[in-house]
Amino acid sequence: MAHKLYSDAYDWTNQCVKCGYCLPACPTYESMGVESASPRGRINLVKMAAEGKIDFQKDLAEPIDLCLGCRACETACPVGVPYGHILEAAKEAIENSPSTNQKNKMNKIKKLALVHLFPYPKRMNRIGSAVQFYQKTGLSKLIRSSNVLQKVSPALAHLEQALPAIESSSKRIRTGTIMPAKGETKIKVAFFAGCIMDSMMSRINRLTIELLTLAGCEVILPENQNCCGALHSHQGEIKQAKALAKRNIQAFMQSDADVIVNNAGGCGASLLEYGHLLADDHEWAGAARAFSEKSKDISQILHQLGPLPFTEEWQGIVSYQDSCHLRNVQKVQKEPRLLLQSIPGVSYIEMEGFDRCCASGGIYNLLHFDESMKILDEKMKNLKETKATTIVTVNPGCQMQMSIGIQREGAAKQMSIGIQREGAAKQMKSMHLVEILAKACGLD
Repeated sequence: MAHKLYSDAYDWTNQCVKCGYCLPACPTYESMGVESASPRGRINLVKMAAEGKIDFQKDLAEPIDLCLGCRACETACPVGVPYGHILEAAKEAIENSPSTNQKNKMNKIKKLALVHLFPYPKRMNRIGSAVQFYQKTGLSKLIRSSNVLQKVSPALAHLEQALPAIESSSKRIRTGTIMPAKGETKIKVAFFAGCIMDSMMSRINRLTIELLTLAGCEVILPENQNCCGALHSHQGEIKQAKALAKRNIQAFMQSDADVIVNNAGGCGASLLEYGHLLADDHEWAGAARAFSEKSKDISQILHQLGPLPFTEEWQGIVSYQDSCHLRNVQKVQKEPRLLLQSIPGVSYIEMEGFDRCCASGGIYNLLHFDESMKILDEKMKNLKETKATTIVTVNPGCQMQMSIGIQREGAAKQMSIGIQREGAAKQMKSMHLVEILAKACGLD
């Protein structure tokens, strides 16, 4: 009988036949080279913990915490083991284990953010406004020149420099708004704003809505929507994730939209799996399945309703970095590429390892900086081979991670053109798919 792990998850561990097909697909196994850093090894450890042979906290917590959760192993698995669901069940069990060290400083910070920050849009937006003030007043230049963040935490220093310029809150499109289609209305969509996207990347949200209306969508921003719960699920806070899911389902299903659109791969994967998350809740299971069936990535809708009315030609080489959760969970691969290749003048080159995780992993690059940078540096070697001047992603974490990669390449004077960091930043840039499409349509 499974110990401290719900029975479905224990049954799933028994599906693994230990064939090893997952090993080449796993970025942490490739970088660390040990069995406990592979999907097969982690599944076996979860199984042993569930049987009471090892301790959840003492023996399982570290291997599980070092997993990026990219779920590339699921696409490689010949028998369809749902590794992502096993991973989240293991994290929940570890979080609820009596031996979990709640006095750990990082645990306290994570819990504080997950419980008291991310679920509250107004609080997140205040954070965004504060960062915008920090950037606009020049405090950011002072902090960078002092090198204080680098001394405190190299991870935070890199992340601070990777933050995009935050748009004024006055330009943010508020929830409760309905934006009419430009021209004929082809479809009614409800837009999921997200917590990070709405507070830190509201410009991308605004451009997303403009693109949707340009493509013939009436766009509704439902009131009372909140965080998707992805970060909570990834940290074992399943109860909180379920509460957030219910609030979103209630908010969006009242909109009577044909489609629920998001522009972040990680959020979209979470929304798509509400049906699984609430499968055992008889009151919400049906509504959760209906919600998940309506959930689509922005690239799917724009491609479906296209072609877009481009007005500008793009100069330079463009490459694309897959969002793991968009590719491996939502199974969206071709639409972003077809949209990029449809831009007039674009030179599109696929890089080697485009389907490999960039090691952003939500907050993985903050919690496991060295491991994350090792994987990212390998990614940047492949990107340099394309000679791309623009790397495009469809996830905020991936976008900032690739910006960090560009910074590191420039700082180390390893860019192919051999220039300093400032020049390297000008030579290559990281963009969200929405940004490049909006610019090509004359919206930016």
